[in-house]
Amino acid sequence: MQDGHDAYAALRNPHYRRLLLGSLLASAGHEMQSVAIGWDLYQRTHSATALGLVGLVQFLPVFLLALPAGHAADRFDRRRLVLASQTGMAVASLGLAFLSFLHGPAVLPLMYVCLLAGGICQAFNFPARWSLLPGVVTDAELHNAITWNSSTWQVASVVGPALGGLVIAATGSAAGDYLLAAFCALACAGLMLTIRLRTTRPAKAATSLVSFLGGLRFVWETKPVLATITLDLFAVLLGGATALLPIFAEDILHVGATGLGWLRAAPSLGALGMALVLAHRAPLRRPGRTLLWAVAGFGAATIGFGLSKIFLLSFVLLALTGALDNISVVIRGTLVQVLTPDELRGRVTAVNAVFIVSSNELGAFESGITAQVFGAVASVVGGGIGTILVVMAVAWTWPEILRLGPLKPTPTAEDSRGEPMAI
Repeated sequence: MQDGHDAYAALRNPHYRRLLLGSLLASAGHEMQSVAIGWDLYQRTHSATALGLVGLVQFLPVFLLALPAGHAADRFDRRRLVLASQTGMAVASLGLAFLSFLHGPAVLPLMYVCLLAGGICQAFNFPARWSLLPGVVTDAELHNAITWNSSTWQVASVVGPALGGLVIAATGSAAGDYLLAAFCALACAGLMLTIRLRTTRPAKAATSLVSFLGGLRFVWETKPVLATITLDLFAVLLGGATALLPIFAEDILHVGATGLGWLRAAPSLGALGMALVLAHRAPLRRPGRTLLWAVAGFGAATIGFGLSKIFLLSFVLLALTGALDNISVVIRGTLVQVLTPDELRGRVTAVNAVFIVSSNELGAFESGITAQVFGAVASVVGGGIGTILVVMAVAWTWPEILRLGPLKPTPTAEDSRGEPMAI
């Protein structure tokens, strides 16, 4: 405990532990499926464009459905939305498992259809699941809960890719990963049934264009939030190399499916270490400055990875990108949760989801296309340089980010409420 900081405050809450376990399972399944689909498609096509299209297909639903999904999270039962979304993603994974045994010209389009269906479910899952968090923990536990969320997601991102690669190496097929992803999604849905909330259901206000666009307006008017999520969007959009890892594993580093799994896990190993450090220390005193330095370091490590021809060095550099990126995750997540009123959480989280998925999935598409034209190495190195330029642009455009103070919420009267409320 540092300066009275309780590193395990949120974990003492049994309902938060169930929410956390559900998130762990869902994320691990998603990561296993990501490894499987990358390996499966590259074995079938040997095309960087095919890998990039995975990102585009998963990005479009979140981008197009963000506003209705966020509005739904603020209008309907958030827990039931998560339950339905996870069930839908399980069905999409089962579809991929079936298609993995087939061959022929029709299989590839159908695989993208399954990914699209999963992306639609994810569009509704993200704002609903993240909006549940403040209803499960107290204000005093919120920062700690966000940090443990990050830690757990990183555990899933280590276990998921490593297990995914091992299953493919052992069976020679992606079907096992797809089936495990379906099981994890259904287990997450089951855990949602056991969670009880401290707060009431979202108010069902009348639908109007003003309320529909409430999340966008809040983000635009709250400059610290706008600056941090814009920084994350363009940094990861340009600097992400994840989509190209099958190419690096097979054609540059020559490490096969097992090596691909460990390369996919490397950023999460680094991020997990950083998340544990952040959980055991008080909130950052100068989070804005720390954020800018961390993202600039992320860009530099990405450049190093693109130039590396040694597996161990590549692994270490990817781990470093994960450690530095996790600082951004915690700062952005805390800002959004602390500053957003509960009646706007779903809509604001949906806008945040667009930035996150844009940076990851649209970044995968961008990486695939630039790699097809310029080569994988040039794509990754150029993206790292672009990330550093983005940091400079954000610091110049929103200087208020440099003045951010500690991201620690002040407890409110809500913390004194009684027993959790069932929904």
